[in-house]
Amino acid sequence: MKSSERNFARRIDLTSLQLFVAVCELGSIGKAAEREFIAASAVSKRLSDLEATLDTPLLYRHTRGVDLTPAGESLLHHARSVLFSLEKMQSELSEYADGVRGHVRVHASISAIVQFLPEDLGAFTREHSGIKIDLEEHLSTEVVRAVQEGAADLGICNTADGAGDLQVLPYRNDKLVLIAPRGHALCAQGAIKFEAALDYDQVGLHSNSSIYLAMREAAARLGRTIKLRIHVTGLDAMCRMIHNGLGVGVMPQRAFELMHGVGELESVPLLDAWAERQIQLVARDFSTLPLTARLLVEHLTLPTTQAAMQAALPRTAPAKPAKNAAAPARAAA
Repeated sequence: MKSSERNFARRIDLTSLQLFVAVCELGSIGKAAEREFIAASAVSKRLSDLEATLDTPLLYRHTRGVDLTPAGESLLHHARSVLFSLEKMQSELSEYADGVRGHVRVHASISAIVQFLPEDLGAFTREHSGIKIDLEEHLSTEVVRAVQEGAADLGICNTADGAGDLQVLPYRNDKLVLIAPRGHALCAQGAIKFEAALDYDQVGLHSNSSIYLAMREAAARLGRTIKLRIHVTGLDAMCRMIHNGLGVGVMPQRAFELMHGVGELESVPLLDAWAERQIQLVARDFSTLPLTARLLVEHLTLPTTQAAMQAALPRTAPAKPAKNAAAPARAAA
C-alpha cells in the first residue's frame, strides 16, 4: 500500500461511514440521528468532516431531507461493502472463540452440488472437523462473478464461457444426457444427437444456466430454436415435469442416476461434443488462499490426481486403492 493510500485509510472514520449509510437509507439526518441514538448536530458535523476529508460534497441538503451527489452514490456503494466485510470479519472471528478453527466460503453450481459435493465435503469435514464450510448454490456465471468480486474464496462450476482472469483447476468430469418418459420414441435409438430432440417440447433449467445456454447455442448452430415448454430451477422439478408429459430435458447423467424414484424416466446418451463437460475449481489465486481453503482445494483435487497417477502405472501393476476414498459413488464419478 502506498503512503498516500495509508494516510487516506487513516483519515476515514468507520463511525462516520456508518452514519453516512444511515442518512442515505433514511433520507434524513434527523431520522438517522434518532435511529443511531446520537444528536443530529453530531451527525451533521461528522458528515461535514467526511466531505472535507474526501474534498467533495456527498449530499444535497434541503428542507425535506438529503439527496446523494454522484460522489455520494459512489461512497455509499463502497461504504456498504466495507461495513459488510467488517460484519463478516466479526462473525468469522467469533466462531474461533466457539472452537471453529477455519472458515471457507464456497459457491458452486447445482451440477457440482448434486453430483459430487455431498460425499466430497462430508469426507473433508470428517477429516477437518474444525473447519466450517459455507456453501451456496448459484449459476455458473454467478459463481465466477462471486469469486472475482471476493464474495467467495472458492468456486466450483463449469467455466465453458470462460473464467476471465481467474485461475482454474480440474475437479470432475460429467456427461449430459437427454431425459425422456419411459417408452418415448427417442429412447429406442440408444444414443442421439441433440438435434433429434429439437422436434419435441423441452423442459429447461434456468435461462442463464450453463446447461440451457449450451442447448440454446447448439440449436442456434443448427439454425433451429428450442421448443421451450417451461423453465425450472431444480433437477428434481425437471424430472417431475418430464414424467408428467411436459417435454424432454437435458441434465447430468450422474445427477439423474442419483434421483431414484422421481418418475418413470429413461436417460438417452447425447453424442454431441458439448455434452462432455469439465467441472472446475476457480479462485483468484490458489497460492494466496487461506490455509483452510488450500486444504479444501487439495482434498477436492485428490481424486483427479490419483486417477492420473493410476493411469500412469504399468498395466501389470495392481492399482493401489485411494487413501482417502470416501464412497463408491465418489470413486466412480
